[in-house]
Amino acid sequence: MKPLIVANWKCNPVTLKRAEQVFVLVKKNIKNIKNIEIVVCPPFVYLPKFKAQSLKFKLGAQDVFWQGRGAFTGEISPKMLKDLGVEYIILGHSERRQILKETDEMINNKLKAVLGAGLKPILCIGETQEEKKEGITKRVIRRQLEKDLKEIQNSKFKIQNLIIAYEPIWAIGTGKSCLPQEALKAKVFISNVLKVLFGKKIAEKIRILYGGNVSSKNGLFYIKEAKMDGLLVGGISLKPKEFIKLLQTCKLF
Repeated sequence: MKPLIVANWKCNPVTLKRAEQVFVLVKKNIKNIKNIEIVVCPPFVYLPKFKAQSLKFKLGAQDVFWQGRGAFTGEISPKMLKDLGVEYIILGHSERRQILKETDEMINNKLKAVLGAGLKPILCIGETQEEKKEGITKRVIRRQLEKDLKEIQNSKFKIQNLIIAYEPIWAIGTGKSCLPQEALKAKVFISNVLKVLFGKKIAEKIRILYGGNVSSKNGLFYIKEAKMDGLLVGGISLKPKEFIKLLQTCKLF
């Protein structure tokens, strides 16, 4: 299976001109990178611009609402995103959980909507620094998985479209790195919980990514040593040279 590298631009850049510059540089330099699946998740407002062009990567969105249409001011539905060529959607990112107070129930509703629309959700889970210090990382991960994935065992959902991104919150934007050994332990635990929820056959088809202070220097270690199926990348995805360097490093594995 090809490594999956997901670029999360978050609320950046602030102008369409700069978004196009980053877009063009990335597109230009990934022509020879063939054994990696690349997904770029720009802010909603830039998605129509990207749809109109021939892409060497796939489009993703950073969030979604769980209803298909209606009186929901400011929200974006899975059907709208699908119409724009979006294939992947990030859900449950720690910034949305912590800053915007998204609950597991809300994330669960979004997951059902995304899977029901035939799209691929990237569910972010992970522990805070305090939870890590308390030694309850596994308890936190299990709780998030069980609540966020509640009632999606139903056969109407294509569960193998689900992707899990382990993002230790204490490593996101802090300069602190999660050691590959720690990430590997988390991956094994996540995989075991998924086997309990969905059975071994389905669980083994669900990709598990790593995110949190990923750089061109450490990205390969998470794939090679932590056995991750790919990476969810933040900051360096807006720096074309660094992002391309990361892709080139990972393609060698």
